Amino acid sequence: MTEERKYAILFAATLLCARKLMEMGDRPSPAKFALVEDAISNAKFILDRIDKKWGNGTDPTRQWN
Repeated sequence: MTEERKYAILFAATLLCARKLMEMGDRPSPAKFALVEDAISNAKFILDRIDKKWGNGTDPTRQWN
């Protein structure tokens, strides 16, 4: 996995769970950890679907539309 993809997953996961994390407050809890793990899984799923539909961008000759 490339560094760019890792950062894309992190960014997407942050967007998916930011509001809920703010509502939970500052204290660590099992629910907070589960929320973060779920957001990461959802972000990875979304990126995998994007790769399936448009490729993963590793082919430099591929034209992006």
